[in-house]
Amino acid sequence: MNSPDSQLQHQFSSAEREAVYRAIFNRRDVRGQFLPDPIPDDVLTRVLLAAHHAPSVGFMQPWNFLLVRSPEVKRRVHDLFASANAEAAEMFAGERREIYSRLKLEGILESPLNICVTCDRERTGPVVIGRTHMKTMDLYSSVCAVQNLWLAARAEGLGVGWVSIFKQAELQDALGIPRAVTPIAYLCIGYVSHFKERPELESAGWLPRLPLDELVYVDQWQQGEGADAPLGAEIRRQQGAIQRFGPAGMKTV
Repeated sequence: MNSPDSQLQHQFSSAEREAVYRAIFNRRDVRGQFLPDPIPDDVLTRVLLAAHHAPSVGFMQPWNFLLVRSPEVKRRVHDLFASANAEAAEMFAGERREIYSRLKLEGILESPLNICVTCDRERTGPVVIGRTHMKTMDLYSSVCAVQNLWLAARAEGLGVGWVSIFKQAELQDALGIPRAVTPIAYLCIGYVSHFKERPELESAGWLPRLPLDELVYVDQWQQGEGADAPLGAEIRRQQGAIQRFGPAGMKTV
């Protein structure tokens, strides 16, 4: 059995851990609070390096980062969004459609920089460690790069918004992306006037935050710790701390 000292030797300091969790719990999908200030190259480089150091199955690193600064290209992409969004609105009915029509779902033109994160599905050849049977591992690896980028941006004081309401082939054509390369995320990024207290879709009444203790199973699907089990009780305790005090209320010490 490891001693307490050996268990703690790789742990970050309390302040460092709090910073990691703060970035996670204060991350927001930003749509309408962008400022026009440009992102300095040193800040952008740190964010891209964080994305590039995401985990990837078989160390395949299938991502590319297409930076979109041109107003003309942004307008072209925005037009694609507007068309797809109008179609999407018709897929909802009644009150749901009314709420959807009031939501702002992008900041393409307002943000100083757009980034399209892609996945090159042919980069490392037909056989990749860890992808021999689950062929979509390259796509999931690219999503890890998106998350790294998002958290690093939040730590730098940058807002990020993920726009996904596009027809894929149209977006590829607008950005000159080859068909063998899959767009994973179209991101709007920039400094913001403020970050909202809660995710916008939660505060707008679109969907609530799901309780973690209802989503954790043990050994078999839909088998859990039980209502009075220690893990379930601890999950509920820490969820309550976050809800009452915000992210700063969750202590990692």
